[in-house]
Amino acid sequence: MREITPLTTTRFRLRALQRSDAAALLPTLSDDAQCLYLTRPAFADEEELWGWLADPAWNGRSWIAVDDSGGVAGRFVAFPAHEDGVEEIGYITCADRQGEGIARECTTALIDHLFAADGARKLTAEVDTRNAASVALLERLGFTKEAHFREHETTHAGLCDVYMYGLLKAEWGTAN
Repeated sequence: MREITPLTTTRFRLRALQRSDAAALLPTLSDDAQCLYLTRPAFADEEELWGWLADPAWNGRSWIAVDDSGGVAGRFVAFPAHEDGVEEIGYITCADRQGEGIARECTTALIDHLFAADGARKLTAEVDTRNAASVALLERLGFTKEAHFREHETTHAGLCDVYMYGLLKAEWGTAN
């Protein structure tokens, strides 16, 4: 497992996942509406959520955004994609903190880190085509829609179309 480098933004510190984060994330990840675009349904309890967050078979990294008071604001992830130098990213903002610009601020810090410190050459993000907020965020960050996969994935919500977005390291300075 790769080490989690702590990251900072103007308002948040992004740190490694801790066991107590399951309790903080549960109100969001146990809500059907908040989990609509996940590949799985809402979590029933904290133990089930922790099992998913800390799954030893998952080869990604999780950063938890916390504010000055220690409150959890969201989870940000990166995991290896199809070849070296390519990472897929993901994010979720806690329901009670949505609309504050947290996803943009923290994802920007994650992108900076993945390109500068980790040496990624490209970042990708897969998003359900109905997830307008995530699509808008990716496009504001300079990602390019590279593909529209129709009826690509069967989830708890049924058969879903997905967009694949990409951002090259060379594009990041011009987009940000």
